[in-house]
Amino acid sequence: MALIKYSRPNVDLQSKNFSDILDEFFNESLNYRRDSFMPSVDISETETNFEVSVALPGMNKEDINVDLDNSRLSISGERTFEEEEEGKNYHQVESKFGSFNRSFQLPDSIDEESIEAKYENGVLTITIAKNEEKVKKQIKIN
Repeated sequence: MALIKYSRPNVDLQSKNFSDILDEFFNESLNYRRDSFMPSVDISETETNFEVSVALPGMNKEDINVDLDNSRLSISGERTFEEEEEGKNYHQVESKFGSFNRSFQLPDSIDEESIEAKYENGVLTITIAKNEEKVKKQIKIN
């Protein structure tokens, strides 16, 4: 048995806003794409560090790559969907799957040797220390 979203026939399009029609069209088409996985990223800063947190639920740390090249931090990987399971029929799949690549330009004030990555409970946390010698200083004008 498959579940199918019900949509009313002969809907009066004149009573809808144009933006509502576009939202329905694009949201419906996105719901059926499983290859559009884009993890959420939070970037924060303290006086001494930058911290990048990436939500990667259901992934193994072996499937995640973290690279630094010319102050550009790249996080990539692939989240796969294992449909082949005996006796299991999916009625709805809202999880996103596929390969992803997120890149961020880091400031010049980082200490490239201090980068640490930790993957725990589906969250990748990358900590990058600031290099105090490279941090910009405010110059007082006399």
